[in-house]
Amino acid sequence: MASQIFLNLPVKDLDRSVDFFEKLGYSFNPDFTNEMGACMVVSDDIHVMLLTEAFFQTFTRKPVHDATKATEAIVCLTLDSSNDVDAIVAKAVAAGAKTHFDASDQGFMYGHGFEDLDGHLWEYVHMKPDAVPNR
Repeated sequence: MASQIFLNLPVKDLDRSVDFFEKLGYSFNPDFTNEMGACMVVSDDIHVMLLTEAFFQTFTRKPVHDATKATEAIVCLTLDSSNDVDAIVAKAVAAGAKTHFDASDQGFMYGHGFEDLDGHLWEYVHMKPDAVPNR
């Protein structure tokens, strides 16, 4: 099953983080960049979402830790359909995981996820390529 990877990382100062990674040669997708987050393009299939700590917090009920003291990330993978998203979450729950939010349909993107056996958060999304949200 092929997937794209979107690694979500909380940052204290978004502008400073974007500037840092631009200095390393990375570009950002303006369609998915605003004052709450920036989409860093690693490759055609790998992206890092640099999210303000406040915005990152909306994706979890757990506290957001200082990454200099503890590591935290949300692993997000794409699938071919919303049915595929629901199916993998159902498989995870059947294997002992628990959901951390209800499924979400934002029009351009459908998503759902789970907390694995160790507490790591996994999100699966189906994105409609012709429905990029307005900035």
